[in-house]
Amino acid sequence: MKQFNLFKEIITIDRSVLLKAINSSKLFGIEISGNIVYEPFTANNILIFLGKHIQEQASALVPTQTITLESILGKNYQIVEDDDRVLVKAFSNWQEIIGFNTPRATYDDTTADGIAEFSDKELENIGWHATEFSIKYRELVDVLEEKCAGTIICIEQNEPYQFSGLGFLDDFADAKATLFDYCQTKIKNLMLEKDEYKKENLTDDELEAAEYFGLLS
Repeated sequence: MKQFNLFKEIITIDRSVLLKAINSSKLFGIEISGNIVYEPFTANNILIFLGKHIQEQASALVPTQTITLESILGKNYQIVEDDDRVLVKAFSNWQEIIGFNTPRATYDDTTADGIAEFSDKELENIGWHATEFSIKYRELVDVLEEKCAGTIICIEQNEPYQFSGLGFLDDFADAKATLFDYCQTKIKNLMLEKDEYKKENLTDDELEAAEYFGLLS
């Protein structure tokens, strides 16, 4: 998986496309690629902005005022207009970015408690059964991040160290196969090497997990 660190990245947006979205009065999002997308959003839409602009009606008493991009997108975005491009840094709006991306993320690594589940049902089944053999979600996510395609949108810095991120997988079938194989191999070795995981010593839940991974024959 590739990392998109908002502390480092600048999002480049076509100015005319952005203005069209703003003037549409529709809910729209700006992806990390700079593309503009409209609802309904898909699992592949990783956004740095979500909102809509409703233009106020001008009157003789209250004439129309010039509205800036800063006032439309929000004060937490750093914006530079460069001819036909708009350049945006979005790290200061991270808390809101978490909120509108979490419903589509594969996993949430934004809290001190760490990763507790996968949003995809089949991946979650693997993770839930793997925990019976003390395989933690952090370990499973490390496997996904090393071996599978996807994107981690995050803020990360070294001094002092700070990390907060959301993971989005590109191919759930590949991720499921990769994670299943990893868990199957690790649990098989545990059952061969550790007395507490010998078949005759397994609890009912551990037996269920071993059966799930095809290790009871």
